[in-house]
Amino acid sequence: MRLLIVEDETGLRQRLAAWLREEGFVVDEAGDGDAGLAMGRHHPLDLAVVDLGLPGTEGLALIRSLRAEGHRYPILILTARGRWQDKVAGLEAGADDYVVKPFQREELRARLQALLRRAGGWADPVLACGPLALDTRDQSVRLHGAPLELTAFEYRVLAYLMHHAGEVVSKTELVEHLYEDDDQRDSNVMEVIIARLRRKLDPDGTLRPIETLRGRGYRLALERT
Repeated sequence: MRLLIVEDETGLRQRLAAWLREEGFVVDEAGDGDAGLAMGRHHPLDLAVVDLGLPGTEGLALIRSLRAEGHRYPILILTARGRWQDKVAGLEAGADDYVVKPFQREELRARLQALLRRAGGWADPVLACGPLALDTRDQSVRLHGAPLELTAFEYRVLAYLMHHAGEVVSKTELVEHLYEDDDQRDSNVMEVIIARLRRKLDPDGTLRPIETLRGRGYRLALERT
C-alpha cells in the first residue's frame, strides 16, 4: 500500500516514514503543503497522513483541494491541535480520521489499517475470501485454517489483491502501489511473485485463487466471506 506523509517537522516525518516502511508501506514524503498537494494529486496513493500547521498550502486547504478534485483515498490528520473545534473542522474538510500528537504507534497503526479496510469495503481486521484469511493486525495468512508462510513482498501483493477482491488490478497498479522507487519497478518481477503466490495458495491446482485477465491484469477470484 502506498502512503503519503505531509509533515514539516523533518525528524518526526523521517521517523514516521521509517517505521511505516517497516510495517510494509511504500511511503512518499512531503515537507510542506505545496509539495504534499502535488504528490496527493499525482501519486497513486492508497492513504495520506497530513499535518495541519504546514508551510505553503495549509493542511485543511490541502485536504479540501484534494477532495474537490475527486481524490477519494482515505486521509488521516496527524496534528498537535487537539481542540474539538479543530477535529470538527478537519473532518468537515474531508479527512476520514484525526489523531492528536503525541500518539502511540499501536493506535496509529490500527487506525491506518481500519481506514484501508473501509476503503476496500471490509469491516473486520481479518480479510476472508473462501478458505483464505489474511489478518491485517499481525500480517499473518491462513489457508484452510493452516498458517501459510509468505515472504514480506508476497504478503504485500496478496494483501493488495485481497483489499481489492473481485476487482481487476493491472500489473502497473500493483507495481506503482507496492514499489518504493522507479528503478525497482519491473512488471516481470511482479509476474514471478504472482506465480509464487499461486503455487503456495493452490498447490494442487483446484482453488484457482488468482485469475489472469489477458491485457488487463489480475483478479482475486475467491468470494468474500
